[in-house]
Amino acid sequence: MAFLPDEVRSLPPPPLFNRVSAWLGFVGWLTALMDNSFNRRPVLRAGVHRQLLFTTVGWFVGYYLMKRSDYFYAKLDRELLEYVRHHPEDFKAAGT
Repeated sequence: MAFLPDEVRSLPPPPLFNRVSAWLGFVGWLTALMDNSFNRRPVLRAGVHRQLLFTTVGWFVGYYLMKRSDYFYAKLDRELLEYVRHHPEDFKAAGT
């Protein structure tokens, strides 16, 4: 996948049920309900397959967004710790 670099494979995968996936799955379901409402169909009963599809797509996108954010923060931590390791004089322990 182009939007995730190969370094992501070295990180542990995020949990399947995370807040981003749940939120985007819920937004996908609400989108399907709004589509039913705008097209004057019964909101909950019509297009159940579409509701499942939109929820699944939202969950999938949320999972990969969580994976990308984990990679971003891991990369940031790695760069910060590398900087601290190369510049110990800037980070002296308290009391010395």
